[in-house]
Amino acid sequence: MQRLTISLPHRRAALRGIGAVALTLVAACAGLHATTNGSAGSADEPYDLVIANGRIVDGAGNAWFYGDVAIRGDHIVKIVRRGSAERLVARRSIDATGLVVAPGFIDIQAGGNYVSGDGRDVSKVTQGITTEIFGEAYTGAPISERSLENSSPAAAAAARPFMGPHGFDAWLRAMEAHGISPNVGAFVGASTLRVFGMGMAMGAATPAAMDAMRGAMRNAMEDGAFGLGTALIYPPGNYASTEELIEVTKAMAPYGGIYITHMRSEADQVLEAMDEALRIGREGGVPVEIYHLKAAGVANWRKEGAMIAKIDSARATGFDVQANMYPYTAGGTGLAACLPPSVSADGKLFANISSDAERVKIRAEVAHPTSFWESLCEQATPQGVLIAGLRSPANQKWSGHRLSEISAAMGKDWLDTVMDLLKSEGRDIGTMYFLMNEDNVKLQLKQPWMKIGTDAGGSDPDSTKALAHPRSYGTYPRILGKYVRDEQVIPLEDAVRKMTSAVAERLLITDRGLLRPGMYADVVVFDPKRIQENSTYEKPLQLSTGMHVVLINGVEVVRDGRHTGAKPGRIVRGSAWRPSGK
Repeated sequence: MQRLTISLPHRRAALRGIGAVALTLVAACAGLHATTNGSAGSADEPYDLVIANGRIVDGAGNAWFYGDVAIRGDHIVKIVRRGSAERLVARRSIDATGLVVAPGFIDIQAGGNYVSGDGRDVSKVTQGITTEIFGEAYTGAPISERSLENSSPAAAAAARPFMGPHGFDAWLRAMEAHGISPNVGAFVGASTLRVFGMGMAMGAATPAAMDAMRGAMRNAMEDGAFGLGTALIYPPGNYASTEELIEVTKAMAPYGGIYITHMRSEADQVLEAMDEALRIGREGGVPVEIYHLKAAGVANWRKEGAMIAKIDSARATGFDVQANMYPYTAGGTGLAACLPPSVSADGKLFANISSDAERVKIRAEVAHPTSFWESLCEQATPQGVLIAGLRSPANQKWSGHRLSEISAAMGKDWLDTVMDLLKSEGRDIGTMYFLMNEDNVKLQLKQPWMKIGTDAGGSDPDSTKALAHPRSYGTYPRILGKYVRDEQVIPLEDAVRKMTSAVAERLLITDRGLLRPGMYADVVVFDPKRIQENSTYEKPLQLSTGMHVVLINGVEVVRDGRHTGAKPGRIVRGSAWRPSGK
């Protein structure tokens, strides 16, 4: 489709008004594009694929209907209702009788990246995920010399290709060139940006560092970033002040960026953390999206209603704030999240926990904090902390056990156990924290501004040894099976909307997220009676079932529930993207 060139402020104002109806109009334009570039072919040419007799859930929230979807090349070309006099002739067809046909799911909070390793993303695409959006805290770019100060020679060498003013673009292109099954896009990781300017140093950013971060932010937006993604409970992200974050968001405001945040607290100070996020958005001039909204810790479960009311109230005043979630009562992150942020300052986490003198200071800070921070081990309690990602042979016996069990067996308190495990592993340890309430999960799912994300990376159960959070394998089938079919918490059409067009509209992705002629052929076909997660906390490495077919850019990546090995994934960019050199 031919690009219309308008000034950034005007483009931003125009794009902010895009909704489901506008997406449909853009899809029509994309259909014209498909005809002119040859992917649609002539009117009498057979379609490459027709998905026939399915129950179509279009992603916009409309009521389902029976129909056929015709695909040519990488685009949806035509959709007709069942019983139409028009006969769709195709080289191949899929009989979707009894099955749901929907847009591919867009994971607004994916983990990791695919510059190297297994790009098939098996545990994710078998759920129906066709697009992954990275950016919570860390991304592969931007990179500066300061970024490499605490890196190993190998890590530094791997990162250097993503230095320079278009390093973010180079990182995105590297994933596509590596070969990936899903489409990929990203926010700029705010911790990556902080390290770009300040390394792992605590304290206020210097004027020079602020200039460097603002410049890198602007460059990344022009490379196709969707905005800025923070994680303010982890160092070095939590070294950044509110004022620092406001200044960085101001740099992306003319580009239509979004401030998306894992807030500074999801527990005792969750309401105050929401106020901080809203302030950053208002003063920075950007919308706010809250990552994995939750009220963490038994004492905070009662705050869920106030959290929802705070978002509704802000929206009622005209401020654009929304949220996303995963449908589980346990979160997952590193075991180091149980320690004070200062322990990781200047990249000295492992040196500090190896020093008896420093351990005395750590213990004092845990007992009597001198600054605001929240220990996830204390919020979940040791009984609610499940250790998952151990690699050392000496520690393997503790994998899959609760911190309380391990502490008792070692004859130590939870804090010494945490530090000893981290020291012996020499790296952070994947851990699950049981923090949330099932009733709150259901209440959040009902909110009109809610979207779905996994907060997880993908893996292959045949080659992965470490345990994982079940959300890596079952987020979307869990919603479709447990909360839609079995418990009827929300209707199927609304669930699919929250997984597809709601994310596409939020990120101004105009050519995915709906079943419309002209849209890219990211399509899933699943059995609504059989769709379910099989992954559990104790045995997570189990693929979901009930997902028959997953198409990405018109290519079958999942057939009969199994990955085909295809890697047709492409880059998905923000609306401010300027191709390099233009």
